[in-house]
Amino acid sequence: MFMWTVLAFISAVCLGFYDVSKKIALKENRVVDVLTISVCVSALVLSVPLLLSRLFPEAMSGTYAYVPEMDLEAHLFTLLKSAIVLSSWIFAYISLKHLPISVVSPMQATRPMWTLIGALLIFQEHLNGWQWIGILLAIGSIFVFSFKTRRTLRHNPDNQTGKNKLYYISLVLAILIGACSGLYDKYLMRSYNHNAVQVYYTLYQALMMIIIWLIFHLQSSNPQSSNRQSINHIGVIVLISLFLIISDNVYMLALRDPDSLIAVVSTIRRGGTVIGFAYGLLFLKEPDPWRKILCMSGIMAGLVCLAIGSI
Repeated sequence: MFMWTVLAFISAVCLGFYDVSKKIALKENRVVDVLTISVCVSALVLSVPLLLSRLFPEAMSGTYAYVPEMDLEAHLFTLLKSAIVLSSWIFAYISLKHLPISVVSPMQATRPMWTLIGALLIFQEHLNGWQWIGILLAIGSIFVFSFKTRRTLRHNPDNQTGKNKLYYISLVLAILIGACSGLYDKYLMRSYNHNAVQVYYTLYQALMMIIIWLIFHLQSSNPQSSNRQSINHIGVIVLISLFLIISDNVYMLALRDPDSLIAVVSTIRRGGTVIGFAYGLLFLKEPDPWRKILCMSGIMAGLVCLAIGSI
């Protein structure tokens, strides 16, 4: 099996636990607090190899953790990636806070479909038969699931306030922006060092989130404001950062392989939603388990086909 496929599966597992950690942290915390703390923790962790690479360049240059310098153009491209990813995360966190994780996780897995369309149009990628079957199985299962979910919402009187529709719109925006991010990653990983991109885009994200958090904090400091809230589950928020760092690093490493296919890597990576899905059903006792299990079975069958097609 190609190494990039193995790396994609490792990224998927970490991404699954990343989703679970987010759901736990968001239960009693504001989106802006969880996102700011997790991004800042990631920035602190990744600043270590950056500082070591600048202070001891000769010793670090031969190691996996070495972070090379980037020119102005590379920094601008990385800054754009930060803005794209952060936009996707904000919408994703909002939807995950208010919707069941066993709904959000499968819907998030539709992202490879949009990435696939872009990969075929922009990068002229070519898939073999097994890979096509795998992607169609996974995406088809998700579409059946999402169709039935929409029908259930229409007939549920508790959802007539329109709030759930807004959360679903937020989820769709997160998926579409995330697909754009995946295509952009393909370009970045072929042009720049993956360690440098990951470190700097995380640092830029931290700066952006600090500014956003300060705006919210100034509003909540108003005595008449009802936005004041203590922060809970700090340890879980730290886990969000750690799982994301590992997932992103091996994902970018997979894309650096000249034989890697962004359509396949993205689909396998989104297979990590199985973990969040299982958490929602087993621990949160979310409703309609059998239909969701059928959906995830289709996704898993698709991932197996992708793995076979990549051998």
